[in-house]
Amino acid sequence: MNVSRTVLITGATGTVSTALMTALEGAEVDLRALVREESRADGPREQGAEVFVGDLDDARSLPPAFEGVQDVWLLTPNGPRAPEHNMNAVWAARQAGVERVVRLSVVGAAHDAPNRSGRLHALSDRETERCGMRWTILRPHWFMQNLLNEAGDIAATGTFSLNMASARVGMIDVRDIADCAARVLLDNPDRHHGQTYTLTGPRSLTVDEVAAEMGLALGRPITYLPVSDDAKRKSLLGYGVPTWIVDMLEEYAQAYVSGWGDFTTDTVADLLGRPPRDIAGFVRDHAAAFTSAKNN
Repeated sequence: MNVSRTVLITGATGTVSTALMTALEGAEVDLRALVREESRADGPREQGAEVFVGDLDDARSLPPAFEGVQDVWLLTPNGPRAPEHNMNAVWAARQAGVERVVRLSVVGAAHDAPNRSGRLHALSDRETERCGMRWTILRPHWFMQNLLNEAGDIAATGTFSLNMASARVGMIDVRDIADCAARVLLDNPDRHHGQTYTLTGPRSLTVDEVAAEMGLALGRPITYLPVSDDAKRKSLLGYGVPTWIVDMLEEYAQAYVSGWGDFTTDTVADLLGRPPRDIAGFVRDHAAAFTSAKNN
């Protein structure tokens, strides 16, 4: 008899976890979602998850959510305390007898990564590898969905600004990250144990090439206006983005400008048996966001 496994989704209201719950719709799993506040519970509930309120920041709040869980999707928010949050989740999982942890890391996570986010994620990756449970680590490249942050400008002016100069990046659609995570979670726990998968899109693109693809998909010219790190920093701080995140984004942009992100892998195709989504399809699927006058 096939007993349904219980999967706990952390970071449940974020972009990747929301896409993962969509990817798991109709699968033979019992979904659980961890949210920081009851007020955030509606989205995961609508996706069929049983919701537990708890915070990776507060180890004492976690045991009820992890009790009776076989698989944990572990996503820690970016920030200086990410390794502490990972530690609290891994400990709660161990104490509860969880079988498997599937962890969302970042592209290029390493102790010598040219950005603090990558170095912090490397600490959590190492901890996960030694957690005593089965584990798989996903390291996705730059999200195509990051372009949605520019949707207001694109809709209003047909232009957008990033501090990425002519960097080439093997960007990936978040839906492909979610589909890969779902594949791992639905396979036998032994199948992907001990694997670290670097996930990319099908092509390494400059932002100019992205703008050209956008223009073709939307039927009007879209122009990329490269800006300096300082100009982007001022703009993000003006939107109220926390300083640590602004620093992090700047470190990534500088790394990408140096050529650090100019690569792709075949991993998505190997896991899913189909090629990863291309930028043109991403833009077509999100055309309403890039054309709506309601974006601010």
